[in-house]
Amino acid sequence: MRDIFDDLFRGEPIDPVEAARRAGRPQLPRRFYRSAGVGEAEGEFRLLLDGRPVKTPARHPLAVPTRALAQAIADEWEAQGEHIDPARMPLTRLANSILDGVRTAAAPVAAEIGKYLASDLLVYRADVPGLAARQAALWDPVLDWAREELGASFALSEGVVFVEQPAAALARARRAVPDDPWRLGALHAMTALTGSALLALAVLRGRLSVEDAWQAAHVDEDWNFEQWGRDALALERRVFRFAEMQAAATLLAALGRELAPVSLSLPPRSGGEGGEDQRSEPGGGT
Repeated sequence: MRDIFDDLFRGEPIDPVEAARRAGRPQLPRRFYRSAGVGEAEGEFRLLLDGRPVKTPARHPLAVPTRALAQAIADEWEAQGEHIDPARMPLTRLANSILDGVRTAAAPVAAEIGKYLASDLLVYRADVPGLAARQAALWDPVLDWAREELGASFALSEGVVFVEQPAAALARARRAVPDDPWRLGALHAMTALTGSALLALAVLRGRLSVEDAWQAAHVDEDWNFEQWGRDALALERRVFRFAEMQAAATLLAALGRELAPVSLSLPPRSGGEGGEDQRSEPGGGT
């Protein structure tokens, strides 16, 4: 069985908006399998295409800790139509990223999350009263939770002037970062997508829903849309990125951690194995 994704998107963006800007969407390969399923081996659950195991871009078995997660990945492959579109497979891309990157480099990934904590989105407030009030309504409950739940009190700043955070607060918040590569990978993805490790930790800990975290992460952008008009390309990119955020949440839920959020009183939103290995390269890397 051929390595179907050897050259797919190599050096090209997965983001369909960026792809369009660079010269249109790349040519997608045709679907070459009839069915996607799950097989169990050595205590892990593997993606099977027509009963054959799949490997990541770095040639690791695409094997995950729970059947629920493997099934969710298989569902992405089953949902593909005549062509295979990696942009519509965010969970597969995240799994590849964790298997090929996070699992062997957990310390640098955790350190990257720590850097976000040191200059978190939620501590930098606008000097425009209306926007500052919206930020406070969406962000203060998360900071209150961090103080009460994690023991981490963060200092605020107005504008873009850097504010150094208390060492004790950073140390306590960093202790909440998981060691397990799967949860760590999901946390890192949510942190990068929102620009806030605190929002990502609140989702990880079940204190904030994915939707509310996403709203909180985009309060500034939504304010600008109201002032200057909506940006169609920015909104299209946001839809794509929210699918990645949802994939991280799906991964966490499939690992067995419930995503039932504790209300933070946020305001309503505005707007059988065998055969040869195959490759699964919709994405990869951290």
